[in-house]
Amino acid sequence: MEKLKLVYVCSLRNAAADMAGRMVEYKGGTRYMESPLEHLVKQLNKSELGDKYELQAVIFDDDLTHTLDREKLKGYGTSRIGCYGEWIYPQTLKVGNRDVDELLCCIPSSYRKLSRGSQAWREGKLNFEQRLEKKLDELGADVVLLDGLIVILDQLASEDSAYAKRIVNIHPGITREGSLYQRRGATATLDALYGAQGKQVTNWKTMDMIDTDVVDKTGASLHYIDQGIDSGPVIHDVLNTPITPTDTIFELRWNNFQQSLFPAMTQGLYELAQIDRFETEKM
Repeated sequence: MEKLKLVYVCSLRNAAADMAGRMVEYKGGTRYMESPLEHLVKQLNKSELGDKYELQAVIFDDDLTHTLDREKLKGYGTSRIGCYGEWIYPQTLKVGNRDVDELLCCIPSSYRKLSRGSQAWREGKLNFEQRLEKKLDELGADVVLLDGLIVILDQLASEDSAYAKRIVNIHPGITREGSLYQRRGATATLDALYGAQGKQVTNWKTMDMIDTDVVDKTGASLHYIDQGIDSGPVIHDVLNTPITPTDTIFELRWNNFQQSLFPAMTQGLYELAQIDRFETEKM
């Protein structure tokens, strides 16, 4: 059966914040921080996942004319050329016979430089989504996997979009509604860290906190996107990451990738492929 065409969409600045592709401090030693992209490629190469999907492109939205992006990508940049050290994945990384570097494509979300909520910002955001959709159309994308894309999609996430139920997000937290362990949004890992200390941050600017019950476990979810924040229907989640109050952000991030996020991503993609086949056969 023909493979599904998979397109991976991310923000490199998020991978850089994770120190992807480099060694991080871990419990008095160091460990290699493998990115979800690198793990996905390895699974496509060596597991049955590669029988179901073919990676078409790796799209990122970073814009080095944006001061904040330039600062967050300091030492990484948007390619390994001129990078100060290792990049977000090894230079030797291939998917099948193709270098992953060959799949890279930048569609900058330049509107983020503009005043948020202004007319120019709204028009720029719409233009970004239109350019992204055009590229997905060119690639013939069957499934679009978002990982750490630090923008909210509106047009592409609508029920009327041609990509409705075709765009999924891998999130480092449980997103299921009503779960004791729910951690949505950009602060999911920090929320989990503070939760293990019996704390909840109510204002990230002032760092005001309240006492809460201790929640010493977290996980990850693969879910469809909608127009909310990590609120789309869950395809597969894994709750398998214990937290100790002394964990650092990198220690918890490493643990959660290995114990919950990687399994949620790969198993969720397996299940998504079955759903896609079923829907195709019904048509």
